[in-house]
Amino acid sequence: MKRGSRPARRYNPRMARRTPSPFVMALALMTALPLTGCVKRTLLIESDPPGALVYLNDQEVGRTPVTVPFTWYGTYDVRLEKDGYRTLHTEQALEQPWWEHPGPDLFAEAIPDKRVERNWFFKLSEATPADAVDPDVLLEHARQMRELNLRDEE
Repeated sequence: MKRGSRPARRYNPRMARRTPSPFVMALALMTALPLTGCVKRTLLIESDPPGALVYLNDQEVGRTPVTVPFTWYGTYDVRLEKDGYRTLHTEQALEQPWWEHPGPDLFAEAIPDKRVERNWFFKLSEATPADAVDPDVLLEHARQMRELNLRDEE
């Protein structure tokens, strides 16, 4: 052996680097994934004419154009009201993107700061004199309802 040289190291199985088992790697990945990403979901509601009062599931959210955050997909009950225009009452569906379905969502969570932006546009029609409620008809309906209510109490 030459002076100043080191002796050759022998292979020692205890000192060899081990690759973590697939179970340990999957556990580490699943633990780290929820810490990485965040999904920001927004819904932009616009109307023609602008300035209509918007209700989502009977909860007032503002006047158009309005951007509201949402947390779940599905069908929403939408109502738009504006003076001089017919009230628009409809159901609107928010479709879930493919990457938020069970399975792909596990990996999609690793993408930081994801955004889901949906847009809805509604056209309001002008109110006509035929849309106005006749006060006599309204009073007659109220009387009928009162009679039904009194009969139910007896």
